Amino acid sequence: MKSIASERIIGVASPLLLLLAWELCARFNIIDTRFFPAPTAIVGHMFEMWSSGELWGHLSASLQRLAVGLLVGGVPAIFIGITMGLYRSIYAAVDPLISATYPIPKSSLLPLMLLIFGLGETSKIVMVAIGAFYPIVINTAAGVRQIPPILLDVGKNFQASRIRMFTTIALPGALPLVMTGIKLGAGMSLVLIAIAEMVGAKNGLGYMIWNAWEIFDVTTMYVGLFVIALIGFILNLAIDFIERLVIPWKHA
Repeated sequence: MKSIASERIIGVASPLLLLLAWELCARFNIIDTRFFPAPTAIVGHMFEMWSSGELWGHLSASLQRLAVGLLVGGVPAIFIGITMGLYRSIYAAVDPLISATYPIPKSSLLPLMLLIFGLGETSKIVMVAIGAFYPIVINTAAGVRQIPPILLDVGKNFQASRIRMFTTIALPGALPLVMTGIKLGAGMSLVLIAIAEMVGAKNGLGYMIWNAWEIFDVTTMYVGLFVIALIGFILNLAIDFIERLVIPWKHA
């Protein structure tokens, strides 16, 4: 328990020390505050935007797209990944497709998604889903394939149904890597939702950052970046908490 507490303290202290160094550099004019405003100025502007409701409008739009996209991309990815891990023929058929399409920069798919789905919500949700899909499916398949073969053989010898194999052997055995994939997918999804909102949206954190850049409102731009970083930090903590609940043996 002490090691966990110390890790949490270090995890909170390191970004605070970075912000303190940034603040001191801004206060003593070591850096140009036109481009790097002091963190206190950014946080103060953030509260102003929150009080006016402007920040909440952009934040809620991004969070809704992020949540739906993670579900749309994550649930099929877990199912496909488990299936690939359990059945060699399916792995042989699907793995080359994933290997070929995974290196494609996901941001470069945005023009295609806009052509297919238009400027509405669907294109943004699809971009988030694509960002979540690949890390989750790759890690899930790897997690199932590293399960000791004897466990799978036991299930087959007891004539376990496919659903039983999924739920009692494959999924629990792959959970550590599934959670790693979810963590990576959530981070990639945050990047892609910001990019998608910069081009094809009238609200959201990405739109707020891009609009602030166009009018050279640097402080507002940093507010958007700070909020995205905060969302990523909170998501990481939430996934770690869920991981400790569902796979406590990993942290024993």
